[in-house]
Amino acid sequence: MDPVEPGLACGSDTAHMSLFGYDPRHLYRGRGAYESMGAGLEMHPGDIAFKCNFATLDPGSGIVLRRRADRRFDEEGPLLCAALDSLAIPGFPEHVMSVKYATEHRCGVVIRGPGLTDAISGTDPLKDNLPLLQAAPLDASPEAAHTAAVVNSASVLIQEILGSHPVNAQRVAEGKPPANVVLLRGCGCRLALPPFERVHGMRGCMVSPTKIIAGLGMCAGIHVLDVPGATGDYKTLFHRKAEAIAAGLTSPREHTSGAHSPGTFDFAFLHVKAVDDAGHDGSVALKVGYLGVVDAMVGQVVRLLWEAEQAQHGRQRYTIVVTGDHSTPVEFGDHSNEPVPFAIAHVRHAVHALGGNEAAQHIALGPIPHPSGAENGAIGALLERNNGVIGSGGLARAVWGDGVAKFSEVDATEGALGRFPGSQMLGVVKQFAGVAPCPNEA
Repeated sequence: MDPVEPGLACGSDTAHMSLFGYDPRHLYRGRGAYESMGAGLEMHPGDIAFKCNFATLDPGSGIVLRRRADRRFDEEGPLLCAALDSLAIPGFPEHVMSVKYATEHRCGVVIRGPGLTDAISGTDPLKDNLPLLQAAPLDASPEAAHTAAVVNSASVLIQEILGSHPVNAQRVAEGKPPANVVLLRGCGCRLALPPFERVHGMRGCMVSPTKIIAGLGMCAGIHVLDVPGATGDYKTLFHRKAEAIAAGLTSPREHTSGAHSPGTFDFAFLHVKAVDDAGHDGSVALKVGYLGVVDAMVGQVVRLLWEAEQAQHGRQRYTIVVTGDHSTPVEFGDHSNEPVPFAIAHVRHAVHALGGNEAAQHIALGPIPHPSGAENGAIGALLERNNGVIGSGGLARAVWGDGVAKFSEVDATEGALGRFPGSQMLGVVKQFAGVAPCPNEA
């Protein structure tokens, strides 16, 4: 599957917008609103927001030495955000900046005030060892020129406050790079997306500690489940994600008439970040290891949904899909435009391929161990432990359907679905699962 339509940038938000059945070419206005809303910042009409990195700046040269000051930032990040939150912007007394920590090295920034537009560029140079940029208008409107001036003043204020903050003094004393600048990118306003339920005829929920994806879900009316221990980084508790998704689909929902439906939600989306992080960090061992963790997590979802089907005597059937929003090759260390794998099966057929009910009951529930020693390059041990197959949940061994068990350009064309753009994914899923077309669906 191609994650997005040809010609579109392959970011998480545009890819997910496409996967959820919304056309980014007509609806996308920048990713800042999604990150900020997912982090818990309110956005009103006229506000603008940015997806941001805490980064390291050389104040003398203006060079951004590190676009990511530190991935493990969950203790220091909230302290720095608190120092920046609710500040008036110098030279623009009617404008206020709100800042809230997201995950890892990221935060959301919202600027509120009169005359703002999202038609500006950001300050992020997008690569290390390049100069910090000035926001610039993207059109000739007075609003764009005004907004760029507001944002540049906010950027200077951020540098002044972070440069003298005790957290950074401590980091320097410990030999760590200071987080003395916030890179502002993806300026966007909140979009009024057509509700997911109205577009697709399904009540949707998601588990996504990654704030930008959660914010997109909120804009689409997809309920974001709060899962303790789901952190959106390497430390996340994968089994809690599996449990939450299964519960959302299987917990009884009471109607006003007093009748019950099998599940609170008809559609559930589970987002995983660790495999992507391993690609960004350039670690083959971590990527292989976390693919195994994800395989175990998917196995838990299958077992829990299968048990629900059994308890309901087959009155409710479930379908599971495993795919990706984009590629993140280790050699490249960033997102790329290769197609991504796509697998779909009815849960009962997945259990059949695994060996039946007894095999499903042997899928271990509870905490899933994180890769042991993977950061030291122990890829051979990981593969040996899993009998040469990526994954320990058993699903990587199950082949039932078109027989394609690996992914490449050639193998994709030999599969039943071949290659198709991400915007068609929900159509394929709904047809496969037997969901009636929604009258509002284009």
